[in-house]
Amino acid sequence: MFKRLVFFALFFSLLPALVLAASFSGKLVKVIDGDTVEVLRQGKAQRIRLAEIDCPERGQAYGAKAKQFVLDLAAGQIVSIEERDVDRYGRTIGEVFLPDGRSLNRELVRSGLAHWYRRYSNDASLGVLEAEARAQKRGLWVDENVMAPWEYRAAKRN
Repeated sequence: MFKRLVFFALFFSLLPALVLAASFSGKLVKVIDGDTVEVLRQGKAQRIRLAEIDCPERGQAYGAKAKQFVLDLAAGQIVSIEERDVDRYGRTIGEVFLPDGRSLNRELVRSGLAHWYRRYSNDASLGVLEAEARAQKRGLWVDENVMAPWEYRAAKRN
């Protein structure tokens, strides 16, 4: 009886982590902006916020280029989503993998069209990709005074 009780206690304590670590595949049907897309899941569009990165906002330099990059690379493709969390807006936070296995999140950073979102990431390899893009002046790193999207949003709020 005790073993069964321990098993159920462990199972139910780990269940949320197992659910959040879930993954699924579906057709990428809409690109909202560089870091937000919609993917079909069981016939319904599910909004996905790309984890650990932040693309320039609409109206910010390179915002339209980040969106176009995602359209060119992933629109209409069957992608895989590794779910990480759900944000306060109900969006799934996740990493999007292209049919060839590359991470869309990482490709945006590598191309200089997204920032490593340090506040919500422990993955220092994204920082390495960002540093390489900066050093090679790719994408938004061509500009001297780059404003991070989170700073841009804060300035708009104030």
